[in-house]
Amino acid sequence: MSPRSCKLQGVQPAAKFVLSAVCIAAMGTAALNAHAAWDYVGPPASTDPSAYTDQPADPTQALQDLLTKSEANEGAREVPGGIFLEKEEIRLNNVLQPADQTSYNYPTNGMPSPMFGATPWTQKLLMFEEFGPEKLDENVQAGTNPFPRPSTGAAPEQDPANLMHSGPAGAALDAFLAQAGISPFPQREANTSVRNPWQPDIEQFLERFLNNAPAEGRPPGEGWAHQRWNEFYPQSYFKTVQAGARVNSGLRDGKQLHQWKYGEFGPGGLYYSATGNAGTKVQIHPAMPVQNHNSVWTFDGTLPPKLLMARYGQPMLMRHYNALPIDPQANNGFGLHTISTHEHNGHNPAESDGFANAFFFPGQFYDYRWPLQLAGYDTINTTASESKAAFPCSPGETLWVNDANPGVKTCDQGKIKIRGDWRETMSTHWFHDHMLDFTAQNVYKGNAVMMNYYSALDRGNEAMDDGVNLRLPSGSAMPWGNRDYDVNLVVADKAWDQTGQLWFNPFNTDGFIGDRMTVNWQWAPTLDVRARRYRFRILNGSVSRYFAIGIVAECAGERTCEMPGPSGSRVSYKRVPFHMIANDGNLLEHAVPFDGSMDLDNNGSRQDHNGVLPTQAIAERYDIVVDFAKGGLKAGDKLYFVNTMEQDTGVLAKRRIPLADILSEKYKPELKTRSDGSKQWIKGDPVVGKFMQLNIQPYTGTDASMDPSQYEPAKPGKSAGKKMIPLWLDRNNPNDMAKLQTARHRSFHFGRSAVATDTQPWIVATDGGADYHADPRRISAAPQLANGPTDGGSSGEGTVEVWEIQSGAGWSHPVHVHFEEGIVLNRDDQPPPEWEKWARKDVYRVGGDEESSGKLTLAIHFREFAGTYVEHCHNTQHEDNSMLLRWDIEHPGQFQVMPTPLPTWDGVEYAPSVGVPTFRTGDGFGPK
Repeated sequence: MSPRSCKLQGVQPAAKFVLSAVCIAAMGTAALNAHAAWDYVGPPASTDPSAYTDQPADPTQALQDLLTKSEANEGAREVPGGIFLEKEEIRLNNVLQPADQTSYNYPTNGMPSPMFGATPWTQKLLMFEEFGPEKLDENVQAGTNPFPRPSTGAAPEQDPANLMHSGPAGAALDAFLAQAGISPFPQREANTSVRNPWQPDIEQFLERFLNNAPAEGRPPGEGWAHQRWNEFYPQSYFKTVQAGARVNSGLRDGKQLHQWKYGEFGPGGLYYSATGNAGTKVQIHPAMPVQNHNSVWTFDGTLPPKLLMARYGQPMLMRHYNALPIDPQANNGFGLHTISTHEHNGHNPAESDGFANAFFFPGQFYDYRWPLQLAGYDTINTTASESKAAFPCSPGETLWVNDANPGVKTCDQGKIKIRGDWRETMSTHWFHDHMLDFTAQNVYKGNAVMMNYYSALDRGNEAMDDGVNLRLPSGSAMPWGNRDYDVNLVVADKAWDQTGQLWFNPFNTDGFIGDRMTVNWQWAPTLDVRARRYRFRILNGSVSRYFAIGIVAECAGERTCEMPGPSGSRVSYKRVPFHMIANDGNLLEHAVPFDGSMDLDNNGSRQDHNGVLPTQAIAERYDIVVDFAKGGLKAGDKLYFVNTMEQDTGVLAKRRIPLADILSEKYKPELKTRSDGSKQWIKGDPVVGKFMQLNIQPYTGTDASMDPSQYEPAKPGKSAGKKMIPLWLDRNNPNDMAKLQTARHRSFHFGRSAVATDTQPWIVATDGGADYHADPRRISAAPQLANGPTDGGSSGEGTVEVWEIQSGAGWSHPVHVHFEEGIVLNRDDQPPPEWEKWARKDVYRVGGDEESSGKLTLAIHFREFAGTYVEHCHNTQHEDNSMLLRWDIEHPGQFQVMPTPLPTWDGVEYAPSVGVPTFRTGDGFGPK
């Protein structure tokens, strides 16, 4: 395959490459079909709605003008009469308006959450429900049921009287999602020819006609077309809908990879259900009220929480429908009905990243196409000859690969080799809403799911011993994707009002913390586990709360084990050691032991992380391996996950509480009844303590999973073990560090300043420049790709930069950089702790908490895809109150700037963008 060139305004000659994967849309033939074409990689034409514009030679005035322009997301808040609500008016129906709020810390300015007689350890943990992707085949006759319009109906699933406050009936949604195929069929550019099927209802609400309102919410034109569509043509897809809470009908039971017949999900297994997930209600505990349709908005509108199981090398398309209420105030006082879905932190082109201002409306869909390729695809292992870079497959499966001999490859001994850098393999992701100014509220309300990436290294089959597969705990009943001993957990603090409906305080811009801990949307669940090794993928899905999670085992007798229980309890507890194997979804170079054998953060103590994880900020993912057959553990034992991190505001994590104090109830928050009959939490943080019980069951099988102790870093008395995935940069290698001296340097300061206001208290300053509130029309940084698409056999290093993230000590900010992972070089000029030393990260904690720092420096790569991304604090109340900036990845030679999408009910318009003075130059070179 040979490159062709084009010469267009605003870009150097750009390569176009012949397709690829689209030629096997039917996944059964290697013959090219009518779709085979060259992928265009140049800029939009000047007549295109998404055409690039010139950056002012002096951007001072343009940047000043942005401060007085209408808010970029105001189109989401339109109501009758051509009025656009203020952000504050969206929370009109909150049950606790500012005048009614308290000064209590738990929950933030609210009232303690009532329990309705619920007791702990009386419900089984909900295991994640798989979306169940299927083959994308344009020859499949698509169903003819249109996306159902909203209707009135019985509560709690619908509004019985007001159509504008309701959504479609659950049965209608299920019938729509269950039908074969997909219509209209996905395409490269946004589909603007098909109308929003809710148009009559929207016009009735707005009291005006819509002007060609499109069904697809993706911004139109070349600028937001799917990049390299032919090369990464989606070979699988799934449909889902954001909807109000409703009972699970069992829609996806037949789409589970385990089919309710294999491993622990089969008959006789720990997680088997004869009825699947049918009948599951959106309920935090069986003793508590069912959630209303305007209180909780989840994927499909149902529980269990959803899981996407994806494989490297197989591009996937998610068609995400919006079935939320037309009236933006029909939200139980928090959340906005427009959404933008961010796959955190996929190596995805910008049009499918979930840009905060590329949101879509009720009645619309958005096609997110995720290439699922290894980073470095264009520059490293472009011949697809490395066995560690591979698609895990079942016998007979095929995959199109753009290697030295592009074409369809067939599964060979469980894998198909693919292009890219195997050191960039990722494992545990999630995707969630990223609506500008409303991320916290929408995610808290239910717009979040998890995503497991499977690869040759991490295939989800522990029995396959091919010298590549790391054999992480999973199971072996299926060729890949076994979840028998691989458990996804989303932990998050919540609160609910006095009627039991989910409650959030959107008025406090410092942050929000709840007073009840949940796991997979449940309070105090239990989980049965076998006496063997398990993997837990732990996501902090909170808004502002940090965790420090420990694991303990209960012992009979108050003095039997090291930590006594409460007086008279006749129990004591011991720490349960484990290994961290992944940080932020990326397998580590070495498995880090949390067993007291190492001083993990160089503070002089080996015990402070013995059986207790480090601080886990919002959106951080920690994967750990626990052996339930080691250290005296046996069938019949009870264990507990315990949160040890105390927090009293949304500003920062406060302190760790010793496990011994928690377990003895020396530290025990209490509910105090006040003279007026109301209640208040006193004597501590109610989210500190046990939050999940585990019960060990007998295991008669053979544990074939890897022993993480063989992969540990060097520690006293023991040399370094094997490596899981080595980093692409070695801090101790002079040649690697020398390359960074010529890398562009950028700095970002997260904090408050004189320009802060009550409604926009947080700012970000770039390269020592002005403090700015969030505005998606302002570009703060713009790295440029080193090259465009390449043929098999090409090589290079891509674009490497050094970024410095800073914050003051009075608060904590977990800063998230979209698209690409970085390697932490240092914290306050000191080496990072062990759990970061061996990691690739996408969330970087800076600020005043004890395991953070005022400054963090990282090295980061940019390759393959261009477009518009964001960087922000993942304390999402900070993000939503202006602590977010836009940064772009530009094409090679690009000198014009990409415009900003401004969605409306009538379609997406564009506004010119402007870069800050240093957006292309940064503030120097190399680490400072």
